[in-house]
Amino acid sequence: MHAFFLQTERLVLRPFTEADTDHLFALDNDPEVMRFINGGEPTNRETVETKVLPRLLHDHPCFGTRGFWAAEEKATGTFLGWFEFRPLDEHSPAVVELGYRLNQSSWGKGYATEGSRELIDKGFTDLGVERVTANTMAVNTRSRRVMEKSGLSFLRNFTGDWPDAIPGSEHGEVEYELTRSDWQRRP
Repeated sequence: MHAFFLQTERLVLRPFTEADTDHLFALDNDPEVMRFINGGEPTNRETVETKVLPRLLHDHPCFGTRGFWAAEEKATGTFLGWFEFRPLDEHSPAVVELGYRLNQSSWGKGYATEGSRELIDKGFTDLGVERVTANTMAVNTRSRRVMEKSGLSFLRNFTGDWPDAIPGSEHGEVEYELTRSDWQRRP
């Protein structure tokens, strides 16, 4: 068992290691998982090793810790995917981006919402976060629902400057946010 960053009722969020390469390769090669990321295109192993993993292993100076966490099912230790809670500015914890990418087998079980809520609480309580932002394709209704259930509110529609259009990208992107003051006012 790796040292964990955070535990919820059903999840353990822990730092990634190089031993997670196979998990990441499998996750990024599921066309449904990648549908709203790159249109479902597979990711080769070299890309996982040279681009994906180094990004997930990066420590952010303002946090003194990572911005991405491997998610495991607490009861079984099964790798479910990852959560992102990453400062947009290396040197300031004020604004963080929330994200998640989970295996299809874990969809529809509330894991994304559970992990997101716990990260948000930790961010506002312990990490000096002032604003949490999240974005996805406008047509990604599942991800938008997680954002809403995690306490974020719709902020705006925008059009990203993506090199390759993928199905649904013509509808643009959406951004959601939760500020510290709105988080403090929650019931």
